[in-house]
Amino acid sequence: MDKPFHIATAKDILEGRVTDIYFHRAMEVLQSKGIRARAKAEFVVKRFPRKYPWAVLAGLDEAMALLRTLPVKVKSMPEGTVFYPGEPVMVVEGMYQDFAIHETALLGLLCQASGIATKAARVRVAAGRKPVVHFGARRMHPAISPMIDRSAYIGGCDGVATVAGGELLGIPPSGTMPHAMILLFRDTVEAAKAFDDVIDPLVQRTVLIDTFGDEKFESIRAAEALGKKLFAVRLDTPGSRRGDFRAICNEVRWELDIRGFKHVKILVSGGVDEFSIGNLNDVVDLYGVGTSISSSPVLDFAMDIVEIDGQPLAKRGKSSGEKQVFLNKKSGARYVDLASTKARRGFLPLLKPRLESGKLLGREHSHSQVREYVLKQIKELKLEIEPGFERQ
Repeated sequence: MDKPFHIATAKDILEGRVTDIYFHRAMEVLQSKGIRARAKAEFVVKRFPRKYPWAVLAGLDEAMALLRTLPVKVKSMPEGTVFYPGEPVMVVEGMYQDFAIHETALLGLLCQASGIATKAARVRVAAGRKPVVHFGARRMHPAISPMIDRSAYIGGCDGVATVAGGELLGIPPSGTMPHAMILLFRDTVEAAKAFDDVIDPLVQRTVLIDTFGDEKFESIRAAEALGKKLFAVRLDTPGSRRGDFRAICNEVRWELDIRGFKHVKILVSGGVDEFSIGNLNDVVDLYGVGTSISSSPVLDFAMDIVEIDGQPLAKRGKSSGEKQVFLNKKSGARYVDLASTKARRGFLPLLKPRLESGKLLGREHSHSQVREYVLKQIKELKLEIEPGFERQ
């Protein structure tokens, strides 16, 4: 089989082979009729999914990798910036024919990464300071798992589970034992002891305790077997067996504490999202969050022309003219106005020159620096999530 996996290569993306065919046909028509024009196009999300009040910009690094191959100018917000509906996050300027066929790819790069980073940030807001590891790679195509892990990490997750994701981010991947391993040992404690015998002592000992028996009794057995070496017990209990999951966690905590195992933390995974975390956060120490992050709703960015040959022009329903987002760092207030207007006193522009004719402008930031920027905004802007009844 020539292509065992149904994925596009970097060459496919850079050559515009993943675009919608109507862009290629538009280029054919424009070229035939001799029409060439210089355009400015903005990338905007008009409405957020599920009434999200805010979002996190991600995927900008990959968008720049594509745009730097083109003769264009780019302004953008920094990656990791918290933004709101209707705010342009990036402006591309150049001959329309030079970037038109890449609209599909550019939107895809921003839409999915920003959706994942936003969901991870929402989970971070709900969890507060408690560690969160991204477990969701298995829910999406493996070819994009590093991108998913990166977006989850910069959005606020503390760790990721895949080898490739850890390598990309320069952090050790997190995880200990699957249910399958415990099944092969036919006993939770025997599997835990074998793990302790074989695996590097620097890896924290977290035992999965819901494979065979009651979570309370399996937790006690694991704690008695590993003692001080046991870092945490992990409850991945399926929804069909949970009952009151909060009560189960409370019961495990009580039984461990009265036996002198207060050092053992409780990690929960399986169907966890920002709303369930809100119900568990006072009795749980760590979270493994998978599907709700990796399959989070995308942000519906649109790329809209707002200026042609220096003249404001946009399609119906869109505002003509290049816009700028102005921010007051002290108060957090912000507004959108034409880029040509002078900023109000105390306000600074958020969109800044980022790329010109293949050359990146300004400083590049590491994955961890982008993540720290997101966490800083969460704290300074006092970000919140909508109540749980909004969940769909």
